[in-house]
Amino acid sequence: MLDDRAKLLLKTLVDRYIADGQPVGSRTLSQTAGLELSPATIRNVMADLENLGLIASPHTSAGRIPTARGYRLFVDTMLTADPAHLSVSMPTLALPPEQPQKVIANAANMLSSLSQFVGVVMSPRRGSVFRHIEFLRLSEKRVLVIIVSPEGDVQNRVLFTETDFDQSQLVEAANYLNAHYSGLALEQVSVRLKDEVESLRSEIAALMQAAIAASTEAMHEHEQDVVIAGERNLLSVSDFSTDMSQLRRAFDLFEQKTTLMRLLDESSQAAGVHIYIGGESQVVPVEELSVVSAPYSVDGTVVGTLGVIGPVRMPYQRMVEIVDITSRLVSNALSQR
Repeated sequence: MLDDRAKLLLKTLVDRYIADGQPVGSRTLSQTAGLELSPATIRNVMADLENLGLIASPHTSAGRIPTARGYRLFVDTMLTADPAHLSVSMPTLALPPEQPQKVIANAANMLSSLSQFVGVVMSPRRGSVFRHIEFLRLSEKRVLVIIVSPEGDVQNRVLFTETDFDQSQLVEAANYLNAHYSGLALEQVSVRLKDEVESLRSEIAALMQAAIAASTEAMHEHEQDVVIAGERNLLSVSDFSTDMSQLRRAFDLFEQKTTLMRLLDESSQAAGVHIYIGGESQVVPVEELSVVSAPYSVDGTVVGTLGVIGPVRMPYQRMVEIVDITSRLVSNALSQR
């Protein structure tokens, strides 16, 4: 627990370091904080903060800089953000609902432009619900499965079957699935088919199970992607200029996308804006990067996440405001149906 004096000095130190990028000394801290404290008193408080692991002293300077733990305390207890004052100057994302990818691309570019860092948007999560399914005999023991989602997306899969079905059998199987399971998630259909297999001819039941498994696989192949904009902005960030290995790891993160997808997917579980600080956990694999993210929704259902990736020394208040208002704009744009 920190007393009010220690909190104010930590907040002042973090604010000053974010603004200047230079270690903050006790004299600068005394002048900036507006407290009538002797340099000796301030040095004692800074020593206490350092012992708590909230600030650290670089080898080349007598000043102090925040640690990942110090940034965490700062963003959790001292940050005040107000997205309302940004909304007047924010561009609109009210694109036609049939162009969701343009909304996503525009949002990533806007996040990058406003933050001057990297904007990332996870594409809307696709549901595994099917509206309609058809089977088409291609040749002996080869069947084309055509599955249509509620949004009209069409996925095709070729099945190799043990039985040579004629077209009338395929129509019968498709009609059964459409009549009994349309509107359900494919995983639900698979479970219910197992329970009802005795009431169906074994070869037809096997065809249905194989079709549902193939359709689920087809849906997963078109799972979420992540749109990234503004990676080159990191080249001008001074924090990376002395450590190119950190910059390379950042670009590896954007290139591979798997870890980034996992991070964004995790943050979609949290309501509101969430801040991940590099160096405090394994969530952000690059020590000098932080991520400010928020989920967005379609008609009240969370379908993806967006955010800003930048240096740990970023103006968190402004990033929170940018990410929060952008998530609302994306939600509104995608919900206009």
